Amino acid sequence: MAAREIQNKVYSVGAIDWDRTIFDALVPLPHGTSYNAYLVLGSEKNALIDTVEPVKKDELRRNLKQSGVQKIDYIIANHAEQDHSGAIPDVLEWYPEAKVVTNKKCKTFLQDLMDIPDEKFLVIQDKEVLSLGDRTLEFYFTPWVHWPETMVTYLREEKILFSCDFFGSHVACGDLFVKDRNLVALEAKRYYAEIMMPFAKTIRKHLQLVDGLDVKMIAPSHGPVYDDPKFIIEAYREWVSDRVKNEAIILFVTMHGSTEQMAYRLTDELLTRGVDVRLFNLLNADIGEIAAALVDAATVVLASPAVLNGAHPGAIYLAYLMNQLKPKTRFVGILGSFGWGNKMVEHLQGNLSSVKAEILPPVLSKGHPREDTWQAIRELADTIARKHQELEK
Repeated sequence: MAAREIQNKVYSVGAIDWDRTIFDALVPLPHGTSYNAYLVLGSEKNALIDTVEPVKKDELRRNLKQSGVQKIDYIIANHAEQDHSGAIPDVLEWYPEAKVVTNKKCKTFLQDLMDIPDEKFLVIQDKEVLSLGDRTLEFYFTPWVHWPETMVTYLREEKILFSCDFFGSHVACGDLFVKDRNLVALEAKRYYAEIMMPFAKTIRKHLQLVDGLDVKMIAPSHGPVYDDPKFIIEAYREWVSDRVKNEAIILFVTMHGSTEQMAYRLTDELLTRGVDVRLFNLLNADIGEIAAALVDAATVVLASPAVLNGAHPGAIYLAYLMNQLKPKTRFVGILGSFGWGNKMVEHLQGNLSSVKAEILPPVLSKGHPREDTWQAIRELADTIARKHQELEK
């Protein structure tokens, strides 16, 4: 990616990672990603806002040269994670006069991760400003978006919010600004679900900060720039709210077909009762797609066969993941089949301690499901549909 001007003397100088398929050895990237860095040229000082993954440092250097910048006075570190900070040591070598501008906690993290010496830092406070001459940077601390040291940088004169991970989306594309709003909204939701959802209440407060600024453009650290940021701000407002939708997610894994039959029967019964359903086979499902579905759903059903006398590891993993993501799910159901032993309910519930949802009566089948199983599934569907209707009152 070449250096591109997003406003007068404000450049995007980061890198696109077209081929990356997974993030943090966990998150699938169906559309790749980008590591956005921004160069702000002032009449007296120049600032580089964030950097890139170390493997993309040569691209960053090429883009900086292409921008024509002769010196960098400040490297703004909004977040210490290496996809944003990893090339800071390299930038300090290229521009030895530069200072790393960040908060005290982020400084500690950066020193832990990259051993940057004390004298290279300029530590700032919340709401502090930094003059570039004819331009002013304002710093606002936004802890737990999604690490404890995160902050955002606001360019006062141009009304640009450099939001780092806040409002980000894992999208590799040639568009400098958002063009395919549907794609970006979908990937921003996945991104929110995967790393932001556990901190929804905190992010709700940080949205008030954004509301208090005159923001005409949001430049995140991943994905294209929002030159019309209202839609992503409103999307976040919905995601962090307490509202859930008339949706049920059914997550199943099956060994000999019985649990699959139960999952499909519950799907049909819920659909006939007016409940929207998304069914995922855990053997081939995209974890990011599941996480995005968890953002809004009122009900989640985990369906598992017994392995020995406990839940299938695939179902345990999803229960653990839900426990970490802390969705606003209101109801959780458990169903499955077993042979000679069954502690799957205890195993799954034990991995859901942080999910503040009502656990519905489980539906379990000893061996192949029979009429009593189908009746129990109909009753579970009745319960879910009724509870969803009560939420809408």
